[in-house]
Amino acid sequence: MNNSFTRHSIRFILLALFQVILFNQINFLGYINPYVYILFILFFPIKNNRTLFIFLSFFLGLTIDMFSDSGGIHAAASVCIAYARPVFLKFAFGTMYEHNNVKFDNTEFGSRLAYIALLTLLHHIILFSLEIFSVSRILLVFQKTLFSGIFTILMITLLSIIFSRKT
Repeated sequence: MNNSFTRHSIRFILLALFQVILFNQINFLGYINPYVYILFILFFPIKNNRTLFIFLSFFLGLTIDMFSDSGGIHAAASVCIAYARPVFLKFAFGTMYEHNNVKFDNTEFGSRLAYIALLTLLHHIILFSLEIFSVSRILLVFQKTLFSGIFTILMITLLSIIFSRKT
């Protein structure tokens, strides 16, 4: 348990730091920005305490908000995807999730990609809807969601392949 706690704490801190220091500085064409910090939420162990997981997701989003001066939109989007995660796990992994048998390193690439893509796009649609907060600019919300989502999905997929434990 102590080793797991240490590993998740380090992952939390590193993802928050890299998001704030490196990834928030990337801004292609004014609306393409990767949000790689959600990697913590996507790959947090399934069997852990759900209340703790939602609190950690809120704290991660709040940390990004404090450094980005974004008024709580990252915290709201992070809590939403943390809360909705079981539905997407069941959709992407089916019976493996129902039997609490999902280990992300041992899943099929297609299922993992679908899971990453769906939760990333949900995060981004919530994030940009709260950021822009205007029905008249809904096309901008969808544009930012689509392009930042694609870039984030690519970054998360590459990072998950690079740091995978599977040999």
